Amino acid sequence: MTLRPVPEQLPADLFGKPTQDRAIKFVDVVASTRMRWTAIVNRKDLAPRADDHRLALVVTERRIEAHDQDVVSLLLRAPDRRELPPWRPGAHLDLELPSGRLRQYSLCGDPADSRTYRIAVRRIPDGGGGSNEVHDELTVGTTLVVRGPRNAFPFAVPGHGSPAARLHFVAGGIGITPILPMVRLAVRLGLDWSMVYTGRSRDTIPFLDEIESFGARVTVRTDDEHGLPDASALLPGVTTDTAVYCCGPVPMIGSIAAAVREMPGVELHSERFSPPPIVNGKAFEIEFAATGEVVEVPADKSALDAVLERRPDRPYSCRQGFCRTCKVRVLAGEPDHRETVLTPAEHDAGAMLICVSRCDGGRLVLDL
Repeated sequence: MTLRPVPEQLPADLFGKPTQDRAIKFVDVVASTRMRWTAIVNRKDLAPRADDHRLALVVTERRIEAHDQDVVSLLLRAPDRRELPPWRPGAHLDLELPSGRLRQYSLCGDPADSRTYRIAVRRIPDGGGGSNEVHDELTVGTTLVVRGPRNAFPFAVPGHGSPAARLHFVAGGIGITPILPMVRLAVRLGLDWSMVYTGRSRDTIPFLDEIESFGARVTVRTDDEHGLPDASALLPGVTTDTAVYCCGPVPMIGSIAAAVREMPGVELHSERFSPPPIVNGKAFEIEFAATGEVVEVPADKSALDAVLERRPDRPYSCRQGFCRTCKVRVLAGEPDHRETVLTPAEHDAGAMLICVSRCDGGRLVLDL
Protein backbone atom coordinates (compact mmCIF):
# COMPACT_ATOMS: atom_id res chain seq x y z
CA MET A 1 0.00 0.00 0.00
CA THR A 2 1.63 3.26 -1.10
CA LEU A 3 1.67 6.44 0.95
CA ARG A 4 0.23 9.63 -0.44
CA PRO A 5 2.25 12.85 -0.53
CA VAL A 6 2.14 15.02 2.57
CA PRO A 7 -0.82 17.39 2.09
CA GLU A 8 -0.54 21.12 2.57
CA GLN A 9 -3.73 21.16 4.63
CA LEU A 10 -4.98 18.81 7.30
CA PRO A 11 -7.34 16.20 5.81
CA ALA A 12 -10.98 16.64 6.70
CA ASP A 13 -11.33 13.03 7.87
CA LEU A 14 -9.24 13.22 11.03
CA PHE A 15 -10.54 12.51 14.50
CA GLY A 16 -9.70 14.81 17.32
CA LYS A 17 -11.56 16.98 19.75
CA PRO A 18 -11.38 20.78 19.52
CA THR A 19 -9.61 20.83 22.86
CA GLN A 20 -7.61 18.21 24.66
CA ASP A 21 -6.30 18.63 28.18
CA ARG A 22 -3.00 17.15 29.23
CA ALA A 23 -4.44 14.86 31.84
CA ILE A 24 -3.88 11.18 31.35
CA LYS A 25 -6.92 9.58 29.88
CA PHE A 26 -7.64 6.00 29.18
CA VAL A 27 -9.99 4.53 26.62
CA ASP A 28 -10.41 0.83 27.25
CA VAL A 29 -11.73 -1.29 24.46
CA VAL A 30 -11.67 -5.04 24.11
CA ALA A 31 -10.76 -6.72 20.88
CA SER A 32 -11.25 -10.32 22.00
CA THR A 33 -13.74 -11.52 24.64
CA ARG A 34 -16.17 -14.41 25.13
CA MET A 35 -19.79 -14.54 24.09
CA ARG A 36 -22.10 -17.57 23.82
CA TRP A 37 -25.51 -16.76 22.40
CA THR A 38 -27.57 -17.35 19.31
CA ALA A 39 -27.90 -15.33 16.16
CA ILE A 40 -31.57 -14.78 16.97
CA VAL A 41 -30.75 -13.25 20.35
CA ASN A 42 -27.99 -11.17 18.80
CA ARG A 43 -30.25 -9.57 16.26
CA LYS A 44 -33.40 -9.32 18.36
CA ASP A 45 -32.09 -7.79 21.56
CA LEU A 46 -29.54 -5.33 20.21
CA ALA A 47 -31.22 -2.21 18.86
CA PRO A 48 -28.73 -0.32 16.66
CA ARG A 49 -27.76 3.12 17.86
CA ALA A 50 -28.86 6.13 15.85
CA ASP A 51 -25.36 6.62 14.45
CA ASP A 52 -24.87 2.96 13.49
CA HIS A 53 -24.31 1.72 9.99
CA ARG A 54 -25.26 -1.93 9.48
CA LEU A 55 -23.72 -3.30 6.31
CA ALA A 56 -23.53 -6.64 4.54
CA LEU A 57 -19.93 -6.98 3.37
CA VAL A 58 -18.01 -9.69 1.56
CA VAL A 59 -14.60 -11.10 2.47
CA THR A 60 -12.55 -10.45 -0.67
CA GLU A 61 -9.07 -11.33 0.58
CA ARG A 62 -7.41 -13.25 3.43
CA ARG A 63 -3.74 -12.94 4.34
CA ILE A 64 -1.53 -14.48 7.01
CA GLU A 65 0.14 -11.54 8.75
CA ALA A 66 2.48 -13.28 11.22
CA HIS A 67 4.98 -16.05 10.57
CA ASP A 68 3.42 -18.25 13.26
CA GLN A 69 0.19 -18.07 11.17
CA ASP A 70 -1.88 -17.07 14.19
CA VAL A 71 -2.87 -13.67 12.74
CA VAL A 72 -5.05 -13.36 9.67
CA SER A 73 -6.18 -10.14 8.00
CA LEU A 74 -9.42 -9.79 6.06
CA LEU A 75 -10.38 -7.27 3.39
CA LEU A 76 -14.07 -6.47 3.38
CA ARG A 77 -15.98 -4.81 0.53
CA ALA A 78 -19.59 -4.09 -0.36
CA PRO A 79 -20.95 -6.63 -2.88
CA ASP A 80 -21.35 -3.82 -5.45
CA ARG A 81 -17.98 -2.26 -4.44
CA ARG A 82 -19.65 1.02 -3.50
CA GLU A 83 -18.02 3.47 -1.13
CA LEU A 84 -18.19 2.53 2.55
CA PRO A 85 -18.89 4.83 5.50
CA PRO A 86 -15.75 6.83 6.33
CA TRP A 87 -13.61 6.11 9.36
CA ARG A 88 -10.61 7.56 11.14
CA PRO A 89 -7.60 6.10 12.95
CA GLY A 90 -8.57 4.21 16.11
CA ALA A 91 -11.96 3.10 14.78
CA HIS A 92 -13.31 -0.44 14.92
CA LEU A 93 -16.08 -2.57 13.46
CA ASP A 94 -18.58 -4.81 15.22
CA LEU A 95 -18.73 -8.11 13.31
CA GLU A 96 -21.87 -10.23 13.47
CA LEU A 97 -20.28 -13.63 12.96
CA PRO A 98 -22.24 -16.49 11.35
CA SER A 99 -22.67 -18.18 14.75
CA GLY A 100 -24.34 -15.08 16.19
CA ARG A 101 -21.30 -14.00 18.18
CA LEU A 102 -20.60 -10.26 18.13
CA ARG A 103 -16.96 -9.17 18.14
CA GLN A 104 -15.12 -5.86 17.88
CA TYR A 105 -12.01 -5.59 15.69
CA SER A 106 -9.92 -2.52 14.98
CA LEU A 107 -9.67 -1.19 11.46
CA CYS A 108 -6.04 -1.41 10.40
CA GLY A 109 -6.18 -0.33 6.76
CA ASP A 110 -6.05 3.15 5.26
CA PRO A 111 -8.98 5.56 5.81
CA ALA A 112 -8.21 7.00 2.38
CA ASP A 113 -9.35 3.71 0.82
CA SER A 114 -13.08 4.41 0.76
CA ARG A 115 -14.13 1.03 -0.67
CA THR A 116 -12.30 -1.43 1.59
CA TYR A 117 -12.12 -2.17 5.30
CA ARG A 118 -9.20 -4.19 6.70
CA ILE A 119 -9.19 -5.97 10.05
CA ALA A 120 -6.75 -8.45 11.60
CA VAL A 121 -7.49 -11.15 14.16
CA ARG A 122 -5.18 -13.25 16.31
CA ARG A 123 -6.35 -16.77 16.96
CA ILE A 124 -7.02 -17.42 20.66
CA PRO A 125 -7.49 -21.21 20.93
CA ASP A 126 -8.94 -21.17 24.44
CA GLY A 127 -10.99 -17.99 24.02
CA GLY A 128 -14.71 -17.68 23.48
CA GLY A 129 -14.64 -18.96 19.90
CA GLY A 130 -14.83 -15.68 17.99
CA SER A 131 -11.23 -15.65 16.77
CA ASN A 132 -11.39 -19.33 15.83
CA GLU A 133 -14.53 -18.66 13.83
CA VAL A 134 -12.86 -15.82 11.95
CA HIS A 135 -9.85 -18.00 11.15
CA ASP A 136 -11.74 -21.14 10.25
CA GLU A 137 -15.00 -20.00 8.69
CA LEU A 138 -14.63 -16.53 7.18
CA THR A 139 -13.27 -17.64 3.83
CA VAL A 140 -13.06 -15.50 0.69
CA GLY A 141 -16.58 -14.96 -0.59
CA THR A 142 -18.23 -15.12 2.85
CA THR A 143 -20.86 -12.45 3.47
CA LEU A 144 -21.28 -11.07 6.97
CA VAL A 145 -22.93 -8.12 8.65
CA VAL A 146 -20.84 -5.39 10.27
CA ARG A 147 -21.83 -2.41 12.38
CA GLY A 148 -19.93 0.84 12.51
CA PRO A 149 -17.37 2.12 12.10
CA ARG A 150 -17.21 3.48 15.64
CA ASN A 151 -14.29 5.10 17.42
CA ALA A 152 -13.54 4.89 21.14
CA PHE A 153 -9.78 5.37 20.66
CA PRO A 154 -9.67 8.69 18.73
CA PHE A 155 -6.44 10.08 17.39
CA ALA A 156 -5.95 13.81 18.04
CA VAL A 157 -3.32 15.27 15.72
CA PRO A 158 -0.79 17.64 17.34
CA GLY A 159 -1.83 21.18 16.60
CA HIS A 160 -5.31 20.03 15.58
CA GLY A 161 -7.01 18.72 18.71
CA SER A 162 -3.93 18.11 20.83
CA PRO A 163 -1.43 20.55 22.39
CA ALA A 164 1.36 17.97 22.03
CA ALA A 165 4.29 18.71 19.74
CA ARG A 166 5.20 15.11 18.94
CA LEU A 167 3.82 11.57 19.04
CA HIS A 168 5.07 8.30 20.47
CA PHE A 169 3.33 5.00 19.68
CA VAL A 170 3.62 1.75 21.63
CA ALA A 171 2.09 -1.48 20.34
CA GLY A 172 2.16 -4.95 21.83
CA GLY A 173 1.46 -7.81 19.42
CA ILE A 174 -2.01 -7.60 17.89
CA GLY A 175 -2.28 -4.18 19.55
CA ILE A 176 -0.67 -2.89 16.39
CA THR A 177 -4.04 -2.89 14.60
CA PRO A 178 -5.42 0.49 15.78
CA ILE A 179 -1.92 1.99 15.87
CA LEU A 180 -1.10 1.28 12.21
CA PRO A 181 -3.50 3.88 10.74
CA MET A 182 -2.25 6.45 13.25
CA VAL A 183 1.35 5.88 12.22
CA ARG A 184 0.42 6.01 8.56
CA LEU A 185 -1.30 9.36 9.10
CA ALA A 186 1.63 10.73 11.09
CA VAL A 187 3.88 9.85 8.15
CA ARG A 188 1.48 11.38 5.65
CA LEU A 189 1.32 14.65 7.59
CA GLY A 190 5.06 14.86 8.22
CA LEU A 191 4.66 14.83 12.02
CA ASP A 192 7.42 14.18 14.54
CA TRP A 193 6.84 10.67 15.83
CA SER A 194 8.51 7.53 17.16
CA MET A 195 7.36 4.01 17.95
CA VAL A 196 8.20 0.90 19.97
CA TYR A 197 6.68 -2.35 18.74
CA THR A 198 7.01 -5.36 21.03
CA GLY A 199 5.96 -9.00 21.09
CA ARG A 200 7.04 -12.46 22.16
CA SER A 201 9.18 -13.07 19.08
CA ARG A 202 9.50 -11.83 15.52
CA ASP A 203 7.47 -14.80 14.33
CA THR A 204 4.47 -13.69 16.40
CA ILE A 205 4.46 -10.01 15.39
CA PRO A 206 1.89 -9.14 12.72
CA PHE A 207 2.54 -6.62 9.94
CA LEU A 208 6.26 -6.67 10.75
CA ASP A 209 7.40 -5.87 7.21
CA GLU A 210 4.91 -3.03 6.95
CA ILE A 211 6.03 -1.55 10.26
CA GLU A 212 9.73 -1.84 9.50
CA SER A 213 9.17 -0.05 6.19
CA PHE A 214 8.67 3.14 8.23
CA GLY A 215 12.40 3.14 8.96
CA ALA A 216 14.50 4.27 11.91
CA ARG A 217 11.62 5.89 13.79
CA VAL A 218 10.45 2.37 14.71
CA THR A 219 12.11 0.19 17.36
CA VAL A 220 11.12 -3.48 17.27
CA ARG A 221 11.97 -5.40 20.44
CA THR A 222 10.98 -8.94 21.27
CA ASP A 223 10.87 -10.75 24.59
CA ASP A 224 13.02 -13.65 23.38
CA GLU A 225 15.82 -11.29 22.29
CA HIS A 226 15.59 -8.47 24.82
CA GLY A 227 13.53 -9.74 27.75
CA LEU A 228 10.31 -8.20 28.99
CA PRO A 229 10.43 -4.43 28.45
CA ASP A 230 10.01 -1.97 31.30
CA ALA A 231 8.53 1.49 30.94
CA SER A 232 11.85 3.09 30.08
CA ALA A 233 12.29 0.68 27.17
CA LEU A 234 8.76 1.41 25.94
CA LEU A 235 9.02 5.20 26.29
CA PRO A 236 12.50 6.14 25.04
CA GLY A 237 12.89 9.85 24.45
CA VAL A 238 9.38 10.69 25.68
CA THR A 239 9.43 14.16 27.22
CA THR A 240 7.11 17.08 27.82
CA ASP A 241 4.73 17.89 24.95
CA THR A 242 4.53 14.26 23.77
CA ALA A 243 1.28 12.40 23.19
CA VAL A 244 1.61 8.65 23.80
CA TYR A 245 -0.76 6.23 22.08
CA CYS A 246 -0.48 2.62 23.17
CA CYS A 247 -2.41 -0.59 22.67
CA GLY A 248 -1.64 -4.05 23.97
CA PRO A 249 -1.65 -6.28 27.05
CA VAL A 250 -2.77 -4.98 30.43
CA PRO A 251 0.68 -5.28 32.13
CA MET A 252 2.29 -3.25 29.35
CA ILE A 253 -0.30 -0.48 29.56
CA GLY A 254 -0.16 -0.49 33.35
CA SER A 255 3.60 -0.02 33.27
CA ILE A 256 3.30 2.85 30.80
CA ALA A 257 0.51 4.50 32.77
CA ALA A 258 2.52 4.42 35.99
CA ALA A 259 5.49 6.02 34.25
CA VAL A 260 3.47 8.69 32.47
CA ARG A 261 1.88 9.79 35.74
CA GLU A 262 5.34 11.05 36.68
CA MET A 263 5.83 12.89 33.36
CA PRO A 264 4.25 16.35 33.45
CA GLY A 265 2.92 17.50 30.10
CA VAL A 266 2.69 14.01 28.58
CA GLU A 267 -0.67 12.78 27.26
CA LEU A 268 -1.57 9.10 27.44
CA HIS A 269 -4.22 7.50 25.23
CA SER A 270 -4.60 3.74 25.51
CA GLU A 271 -6.63 0.78 24.41
CA ARG A 272 -6.39 -2.67 25.94
CA PHE A 273 -7.78 -6.09 25.14
CA SER A 274 -9.10 -7.38 28.46
CA PRO A 275 -11.62 -6.39 31.14
CA PRO A 276 -10.56 -3.65 33.55
CA PRO A 277 -9.76 -4.67 37.11
CA ILE A 278 -12.50 -4.19 39.68
CA VAL A 279 -11.56 -1.30 41.95
CA ASN A 280 -13.16 -0.79 45.36
CA GLY A 281 -15.78 -3.41 44.65
CA LYS A 282 -18.27 -4.51 47.30
CA ALA A 283 -20.18 -7.76 47.46
CA PHE A 284 -23.85 -7.49 46.53
CA GLU A 285 -26.80 -9.56 45.38
CA ILE A 286 -28.70 -9.81 42.10
CA GLU A 287 -32.31 -10.96 41.99
CA PHE A 288 -33.79 -12.20 38.73
CA ALA A 289 -37.23 -10.59 38.53
CA ALA A 290 -38.74 -13.36 36.42
CA THR A 291 -38.00 -16.14 38.89
CA GLY A 292 -37.02 -14.51 42.19
CA GLU A 293 -33.70 -16.36 42.07
CA VAL A 294 -30.88 -14.57 43.92
CA VAL A 295 -27.17 -14.79 43.10
CA GLU A 296 -24.21 -13.48 45.05
CA VAL A 297 -21.69 -11.17 43.38
CA PRO A 298 -18.35 -11.18 45.23
CA ALA A 299 -16.37 -7.97 45.60
CA ASP A 300 -13.80 -9.10 43.02
CA LYS A 301 -16.26 -10.44 40.45
CA SER A 302 -18.38 -8.66 37.85
CA ALA A 303 -22.16 -8.77 37.79
CA LEU A 304 -21.93 -10.22 34.30
CA ASP A 305 -19.85 -13.18 35.48
CA ALA A 306 -22.36 -13.90 38.24
CA VAL A 307 -25.28 -13.69 35.81
CA LEU A 308 -23.58 -15.94 33.26
CA GLU A 309 -23.23 -18.72 35.82
CA ARG A 310 -27.04 -18.97 35.92
CA ARG A 311 -27.91 -17.54 32.51
CA PRO A 312 -25.09 -18.65 30.16
CA ASP A 313 -27.03 -17.52 27.08
CA ARG A 314 -27.13 -13.86 28.12
CA PRO A 315 -25.63 -11.64 25.41
CA TYR A 316 -22.35 -9.83 26.06
CA SER A 317 -19.25 -8.88 24.13
CA CYS A 318 -16.71 -6.23 25.11
CA ARG A 319 -16.71 -6.62 28.94
CA GLN A 320 -15.46 -3.01 29.03
CA GLY A 321 -18.68 -1.03 29.31
CA PHE A 322 -18.45 0.07 25.71
CA CYS A 323 -20.52 -1.99 23.30
CA ARG A 324 -23.86 -1.97 25.24
CA THR A 325 -24.47 -5.64 24.45
CA CYS A 326 -25.01 -6.62 28.10
CA LYS A 327 -27.44 -3.79 28.91
CA VAL A 328 -30.24 -4.77 31.32
CA ARG A 329 -32.96 -2.85 33.16
CA VAL A 330 -32.76 -2.34 36.91
CA LEU A 331 -36.19 -2.68 38.54
CA ALA A 332 -35.10 -2.04 42.12
CA GLY A 333 -31.92 -1.06 43.92
CA GLU A 334 -29.25 1.57 43.31
CA PRO A 335 -26.64 0.64 40.67
CA ASP A 336 -23.08 1.94 40.79
CA HIS A 337 -22.61 2.99 37.17
CA ARG A 338 -19.00 2.51 36.06
CA GLU A 339 -19.31 3.12 32.33
CA THR A 340 -19.34 6.31 30.29
CA VAL A 341 -21.56 5.44 27.33
CA LEU A 342 -25.09 5.44 28.74
CA THR A 343 -26.82 8.80 28.97
CA PRO A 344 -28.32 10.23 32.16
CA ALA A 345 -31.75 9.59 30.65
CA GLU A 346 -30.85 5.92 30.13
CA HIS A 347 -29.64 5.68 33.73
CA ASP A 348 -32.88 7.27 34.92
CA ALA A 349 -34.80 4.69 32.89
CA GLY A 350 -32.97 1.91 34.72
CA ALA A 351 -30.39 0.92 32.10
CA MET A 352 -27.22 -0.74 33.41
CA LEU A 353 -24.23 -2.40 31.77
CA ILE A 354 -23.55 -5.42 33.95
CA CYS A 355 -20.07 -6.07 32.56
CA VAL A 356 -18.59 -3.16 34.54
CA SER A 357 -21.32 -1.54 36.66
CA ARG A 358 -22.27 -3.00 40.00
CA CYS A 359 -23.92 -2.11 43.31
CA ASP A 360 -22.46 -0.51 46.41
CA GLY A 361 -23.71 -3.36 48.57
CA GLY A 362 -27.32 -4.48 48.98
CA ARG A 363 -29.39 -5.98 46.16
CA LEU A 364 -30.31 -5.15 42.58
CA VAL A 365 -33.46 -6.56 41.00
CA LEU A 366 -32.83 -6.99 37.29
CA ASP A 367 -35.34 -7.49 34.49
CA LEU A 368 -34.04 -10.99 33.78
